[in-house]
Amino acid sequence: MARFVYKLAPFLVATFGLGACASTDEVAATARYSSAGNYAGMESFGIATQTNTLRMSDANFYSLELAARFANDVDTVVNFATNSAELDTQAKSIIRRQANWIKQFPEVRFRVYGHADATGSRQQNKLLGQRRANAVVSYMIQNGISKNRVQAVTSLGDSQPMIVTPGDERINRRAVTEVTGFVTSHPMVMNGEYGQIVYRNYTGTASDGL
Repeated sequence: MARFVYKLAPFLVATFGLGACASTDEVAATARYSSAGNYAGMESFGIATQTNTLRMSDANFYSLELAARFANDVDTVVNFATNSAELDTQAKSIIRRQANWIKQFPEVRFRVYGHADATGSRQQNKLLGQRRANAVVSYMIQNGISKNRVQAVTSLGDSQPMIVTPGDERINRRAVTEVTGFVTSHPMVMNGEYGQIVYRNYTGTASDGL
């Protein structure tokens, strides 16, 4: 037995030495994103069921993953002309893609945040941002999204510019659609089946045919 341990020792040293080289960020990422259990050497390796149970009950975790998927699949931002809340052809096309994506996930809620550039007064920009958010929500509703699932929230005005400038910058004149959580009355959400929602396979993509 002693001889076996002696022969095994160099292997153990090499193995744990490699583990020590892993950065803190890599370990943290492994612990957070390996929903089917962790890699060998992690404390929760071999307890995939428990790990999945914890992940399935973590609505905030899955809201973030779904928000990332939404941002990856479609444009989340529409832009506006100076001092205008009117949707142009490009903005309407983007919103239709957003609406098409949203229809695939009836368990999910969204918010639209309105923004302005810095050329007007703070009060004017706040009202203008709200009008922009309202315009996006209204067009989503026209395209089949329930008003109970998408909300135009209080405008952020010019307080969160994409580019910090006192000038007339189109990229700052925008409305942003974001995932905000789940409809708690939906059966799948009540059962904690967030993973099935986030990773659901659906036919086509929100960017096809528009």
